[in-house]
Amino acid sequence: MQMGLDFTLVEELVAGVDEVGRGPLCGPVVTAAVILDPARPIKGLNDSKKLSEARREALFDEIREKALAWCIARADVHEIDQLNILHATMLAMQRAVEGLSVTPKLALIDGNRCPKLKVPSAPVVQGDAKVPAIAAASILAKVSRDREMQEMEALYPGYGIAGHKGYPTPVHLEALRRLGPTPIHRRSFGPVRALLENPAGIL
Repeated sequence: MQMGLDFTLVEELVAGVDEVGRGPLCGPVVTAAVILDPARPIKGLNDSKKLSEARREALFDEIREKALAWCIARADVHEIDQLNILHATMLAMQRAVEGLSVTPKLALIDGNRCPKLKVPSAPVVQGDAKVPAIAAASILAKVSRDREMQEMEALYPGYGIAGHKGYPTPVHLEALRRLGPTPIHRRSFGPVRALLENPAGIL
C-alpha cells in the first residue's frame, strides 16, 4: 500500500496522535497515529466526540483508505494498573507511532505532553479540533475502542458496557456495586479499588 509513496513528500510527513479511554473504569486505552495524504483530502475531519457515530464509522473507513499511513495501538487493563493511566497512555501512543509503516518527520500529540519517541514531537492542546491528522487519529481510536467495548457487552452482560463504554455513569456504578468487578475493570481506579477493598459494598 505504501510502495507508491513519493519520498520527496516524506520530508514533510507529520503524524497526528490521539487517545481514547483514559477516563473509563474498564477496558484498554486506545491510541492511533495517522499521516494524512495531502493529495487525498478527507472532508469533515473533526474531534471524534463532536461527530455522530455514523459519521465516525464512515470516516474510519475513509481514513484507513486514504491516509499515507496509520496505526491503532493500545495499552491493556493490566498495563494501566501496573503503570498508571498516564504512563500507559504514553506507552500506547509510542506503540502507535512506532507501528506506522512510514516514519514521520514530526509527531503532533493531542494534549499537553508527549511520549518518548524516536522522532521529534510536539504537544497540541485541543489538537483534535485544530490539526486534521490528530482529528483523524481520534476517530480511528474512538471507533476502534467503541467496537471493542460493544464486544465486551456480550462477554460481561449486565453492566451496560455497550452504552457507557466503560465510563463511570450511574448505570455502570450501580452494576459494579451489584455484580462486582470483571476481569476488564481497572483495579487501580477508585470505584473499583474501593469495592475490592470492601467486598461488603457489593450488593
